Amino acid sequence: MQKIIEIKGGVVRHPQFRMNAPIDFELLAGEQLAIVGDNGSGKTRLVDVLTGKCALMPMNGVKYDFTPSKAKLVSDNMKYLSFRDSYGTNEGVYYYQQRWNQNDIDETPLVRDLLAESFRVAEEGLIRKTVFDKFVVREETPEQEAERLRQEEADKQEMHRELEKVRKHLYEIFHLEQLLDKHIILLSSGELRKFQLTKTLMTNPRVLIMDNPFIGLDVTARQQLGEFLTLLTKETNVSVVLVLSKTDDIPDIITHVVPVKDLTVGRKMTLQEYWESREPVLARMLSEEKERAILSLPETTDSTGCEQVIDFRKVNIRYGERTILKDLSFTVRKGEHWALNGENGAGKSTLLSIVCADNPQSYANDIVLFGHQRGKGESIWDIKKHIGYISPEMHRAFMRDIPAVDIVASGLSDVSGLYRKPKPEQRAVCEFWMDVFGIKQYTDTTFLKLSSGEQRLVLLARAFVKDPSLLILDEPLHGLDLKNRRLVKDVIEVFCQRKNKTMLMVTHYREEYPKNIDHEIFLKKQ
Repeated sequence: MQKIIEIKGGVVRHPQFRMNAPIDFELLAGEQLAIVGDNGSGKTRLVDVLTGKCALMPMNGVKYDFTPSKAKLVSDNMKYLSFRDSYGTNEGVYYYQQRWNQNDIDETPLVRDLLAESFRVAEEGLIRKTVFDKFVVREETPEQEAERLRQEEADKQEMHRELEKVRKHLYEIFHLEQLLDKHIILLSSGELRKFQLTKTLMTNPRVLIMDNPFIGLDVTARQQLGEFLTLLTKETNVSVVLVLSKTDDIPDIITHVVPVKDLTVGRKMTLQEYWESREPVLARMLSEEKERAILSLPETTDSTGCEQVIDFRKVNIRYGERTILKDLSFTVRKGEHWALNGENGAGKSTLLSIVCADNPQSYANDIVLFGHQRGKGESIWDIKKHIGYISPEMHRAFMRDIPAVDIVASGLSDVSGLYRKPKPEQRAVCEFWMDVFGIKQYTDTTFLKLSSGEQRLVLLARAFVKDPSLLILDEPLHGLDLKNRRLVKDVIEVFCQRKNKTMLMVTHYREEYPKNIDHEIFLKKQ
């Protein structure tokens, strides 16, 4: 049996990135693999070894056999789509309000142009890997040369047609035609994931590694992606490796599972063996002691004196020719807990950006927040002081490698770009919420040293740290393992039991709804 990837007793060269035990791993031809484990267990570190980002000691390096691919480079044969999506080619210029500012939007490329460039690069790479690999320097008669050139041109045309079929199929299943004329920055979290998947799949890799590919996708898109992966593995030589925190997302195409726990790579097992050995998640992860501590927090003073927290009156949001929200009216009253649902691109995050005072177009609409009419003299900070907020956009914007406690403390002043050391009394509050979310041990660990799931827990602690009267949670369980998902749901449910606590939450999974959701709004794409 062909071993596409093989590691025996592998040890990472750099001590800082070593696993707790030597790595034994193999991917055989015909296998479709899931790498599973809790947040911080070492899944991404294993992927870094597989892709060559983390080098092993030379005596036990990674062995590759990408047959029948003719490409020689690992980077040509293996593609990795990671958790941290990027809106552009330069992640360093991204800030989380960028999607809502028209001037910044106009400076970003269109989806059409980026995909066309990706198609061109994919085609050139495919030609380089196949047609020109056949070329051997030898003496040729003019007739032989002409025949070779004719055959090479025919091969190129055939590859172009095959790649064009793949492109059209990807556009069809992900409904990309309606996204082509959008600026990349305007894509929702789910639309961005479809775009990145399409770009990656067009490169025709031998091994395709995807980190949590289903998160951020609506129900229809998740189903379409599952169907496409089934088709991909049946009709091509691609071996799929999915890196999953939410292990109930394992699709039917997966044949084998490699569990990773405590920085140790476990034994590869069949999917059936994994289901039989998986430990059930407790019905409740938040301890009674921490629940009492949350419920015993001092009652926050309601400085607004207003029963209506949010009041939208025929709100319209447009970017160029595209309408995001049209004549949207709804009211959220103090103490209500709303679920906000809808397909990718329907405007859920745009709606939240208006509430959080991040979207300039809110001033052109009839909106009342905490009893204040937008544009009548209130400052952004007057609004933000009542709100605890987390979103995928915010996660992408936090790229500073500073202590996690400083990230949490920035929620006390609603600052995301400037950080100050918290005062002792502030640090105590930060450590309380980090303890609630199970990450107190990472208080002084710098943010970029944490796994993406651990980073999400830090940002959740940041959202709760000032004990806000309004929680805005945009896909708060994004990237969390099953235990942490249960823990965060517990925290939300307990927090919302307190007097005058209002919540607006976005999720594509109905099973993620906290039990105290009492209202729901569903947005449709315009």
